[in-house]
Amino acid sequence: MKFSLSSHLQAGMTVCGMALFLTLSLHMAKGSEIQMPNIVILYADDMGHGDLGVQNANSKIPTPTFDKLVEEGMRFTDGHSSSGICTPSRYALLTGRHHWRKFHGITHGFSPSIIDQEQLTLPEMLQAKGYHTAQVGKWHLGMGWNQIQNPDYVPAKGKKKAYTPDAFLWDKQVPGGPLAHGFDYSFTDCVINFPPYTWLENDKVLKAPDIMMDSKLWKPIKEGKWECRPGPMATGWDPYENIPTLTEKAVTYIKRQENSDKPFFLYFALPSPHAPIIPNDEFDGKSQAGPYGDFIYETDQACGQLIEAIEAIGETENTVIIFTADNGSEHYMTARFEKFDHNSSGELRGMKRDTWEGGHRVPFVIKWPGVTEAGTVSDALISQVDIMATIATAIGYELPEGQGEDGYDMMPVLSGKADSIRDSLVINTWKDHYGMRQGDWVLLMNVKKNRSFKDYEAKAGFPPIQGDALFNLTDDLGQRKNLIDQYPEKAAQLESLLKQVREGSYPPLDS
Repeated sequence: MKFSLSSHLQAGMTVCGMALFLTLSLHMAKGSEIQMPNIVILYADDMGHGDLGVQNANSKIPTPTFDKLVEEGMRFTDGHSSSGICTPSRYALLTGRHHWRKFHGITHGFSPSIIDQEQLTLPEMLQAKGYHTAQVGKWHLGMGWNQIQNPDYVPAKGKKKAYTPDAFLWDKQVPGGPLAHGFDYSFTDCVINFPPYTWLENDKVLKAPDIMMDSKLWKPIKEGKWECRPGPMATGWDPYENIPTLTEKAVTYIKRQENSDKPFFLYFALPSPHAPIIPNDEFDGKSQAGPYGDFIYETDQACGQLIEAIEAIGETENTVIIFTADNGSEHYMTARFEKFDHNSSGELRGMKRDTWEGGHRVPFVIKWPGVTEAGTVSDALISQVDIMATIATAIGYELPEGQGEDGYDMMPVLSGKADSIRDSLVINTWKDHYGMRQGDWVLLMNVKKNRSFKDYEAKAGFPPIQGDALFNLTDDLGQRKNLIDQYPEKAAQLESLLKQVREGSYPPLDS
């Protein structure tokens, strides 16, 4: 039997209806017209659950902007991305659909769009309700580069040869990007460490790449490796300018909405603290966690500029701000833990790519004026796939059958009408490496060994565990004790539930 999103939405309508009434009544414009709230998503890249001091008393990184959001909004201690890597989590966030229903892995520099044209996205939903929508920052969901490839281009022979600058007709419109999936405006470099190394505004390249990427042309990196794939680059391209440029564009966009008669949605996807770890010089030494900590501080300050812009146009009380991240911290956290005693995963086990909690349990804060009570902390299970369904309720949009099918409406939790809504969650990064969470219990099947996890295990005191594993997260959040031999019936129950959800949708809520 397959379960649709509508079934578990309708089951919660008694509580949901009350929350919806509360939300809409708080956003009334002149007369009887509903004034839709502006929505801003601040999306960090590779930021660990333990990088924030409010979640890790031993964090060595100051984050005043994010701390203030926590004070003014609702912080979720049990918030999750869809995956332990970039592209899948972004896909799930923008579609309300888990990545594993379609793909695993990431798109590369010149990959086609991973989002099917018929797939409803969050910005398309908001456009239908009269929003102006914008994407500024990392995209990493593919574009239609193949449609502007130079017909006279002759690829170099051999495997894995990079495209050269003459491979594309750079003056042509690039289809299949953000504008093709619901955004009215876009400013992006696609991915900071993938070609092409240049800016795109809407669907046009601003400066044609004319040389090959050469990191020797840049200032030295401050931690780790550049991790930049070879490919075309525009002369003068400087990755150190990435955050300042994106921040300026996002602030400008917000200020332009001051006299608009439309609500706005801004998806601000930062490239940080993902590698390359390159905080600008004015942020050096702002943390006690080395350049990575300084990079997070710069990220925090960039987000602060957006919030100040919202205040400047008088929209603070009518703007929802969601702050979260795509997955856990990269493997450089192991050396950082040893050198600075800063653990990006905090008390969690694992890191980026893992099905362990540290791979996908991420910072998750929602400030919704008039809905969330300031300074509240929720232990409710929540996923980024829930954002679309929750916003749909708030703006009075009925999701079509088969769209946003993995999301739950979390408005009752946000408004304080319910302690929890979601009971279960599928955990996945790689094909054939799944996990099933239900309540306090989580079953991880065929645990995949992270290439960088071995040293971290020893340094952080985690016993080695491979294969299938069962944990009670209330008693053992650090996932140190495998209970699968002790509770085989529970493991079998979760395995059965996983099969049910993978074949259909999440079970409906109890009526």
